[in-house]
Amino acid sequence: MDNNTAAVSTNPIYVGYVLKRYPRFSETFVVNEILAHEREGAKIDIFALGPVEETHFQDGISQVRAPVTRLDFKRYNAETAWNWIRAGFEQLPGFAQKLAQAKCTVCELTQSIAIALEIRARGIQHLHAHFGTQATTVARQAAIFADITYTFTAHAKDIYFQYEESTALDQKMRDAFTTVTVSDYNLAYLKEQYGQDAEKAVRIYNGMDLRKFPYNEFGSRERHILAVGRLVAKKGFEVLLDALALLKKQNVNVRCTLVGGGPLAEPLSSQIAALDIADMITMVGPMPQPDIIEMMKSANMVVAPCVVSEDGDRDGLPTVLLESMALGTPVVSTQVAGIPELVVDGETGLCVPERDAQALADAMLRLLDDHEYCQTLSRNGRALIEREYDEDRNAGKLRRLFDVAVKSHTAG
Repeated sequence: MDNNTAAVSTNPIYVGYVLKRYPRFSETFVVNEILAHEREGAKIDIFALGPVEETHFQDGISQVRAPVTRLDFKRYNAETAWNWIRAGFEQLPGFAQKLAQAKCTVCELTQSIAIALEIRARGIQHLHAHFGTQATTVARQAAIFADITYTFTAHAKDIYFQYEESTALDQKMRDAFTTVTVSDYNLAYLKEQYGQDAEKAVRIYNGMDLRKFPYNEFGSRERHILAVGRLVAKKGFEVLLDALALLKKQNVNVRCTLVGGGPLAEPLSSQIAALDIADMITMVGPMPQPDIIEMMKSANMVVAPCVVSEDGDRDGLPTVLLESMALGTPVVSTQVAGIPELVVDGETGLCVPERDAQALADAMLRLLDDHEYCQTLSRNGRALIEREYDEDRNAGKLRRLFDVAVKSHTAG
């Protein structure tokens, strides 16, 4: 039996992933999810709406087989947009009526038409988008034009950030076959805020490829605190610096490494100088994921001092916490969004109030000084990851949603 016959006999689902940008260093969960689908034979195509803007990526990117179609129409002129609209009239059934009801920018409209035409040409059965903003705007309209179903995953900023203009999240949830979100906290918030519009929403945690993150029993570790993330307000790294300053006043012997880049690099550097803690912390910028993993394995702990920023943005469930716990490194984080579902205080990690530098310092000091407690948190953390955050299991839940969506649409 050749490969083509095998593919037909197993009838794999064919899904288009719509993403604002691909790849992105901070969106490890997207790569994990696509790889898990591909391991089970699903056929995936990726549609990226904007150009790549980063220089560091997850090593898993090289393992993704899905082809990437890039649709950066912002650099195109009106004539190009009209050519796509004309193609829509020629090739997409019912296009005129659907076009009249479309609510999006010219760029998003053009991208939607281009994807709809590819859907029909390739035989894509379903679309899935990550984040309920631009990617879902385009996925929704493309699905309407092509007459297929769509779903999307809502994470954090797309739920909580106070955008100047409405992102029509209510309409997107109504029209989607299902809305997926990544924590029970998010799910409760969506149902409280949007009522019936969110009644089809479900929670599926982001997952980990546990083969890539083998458990490392907590043994002898350096007095080393590791923090990883984009240097943006919601990560709360300024609180970490304040906490380190408190530890310095107590003459605590510890070093900290802050991995990541972003707009707050300069303000954080200035804060380090003002607090006189340059001897305790090193900012190293972005690093390849394999190097970060090696640092996690030897660190005493990983700290994610997340906060709710002034504009309402917050972390849903930071991937760095999943990775650290999977590897067996204890974590300290904050009571923000869905984090307490993962970092159960005193059981799978330490979870302190946000913006409380003293509480953060106390938590870090406890893990520096209590080796046996670190071992307990290490074992419990890994057990929770295996139970709730296995990527293959959680991606399977997502594929079942895709399957039901396609079958119900076909039957209808």
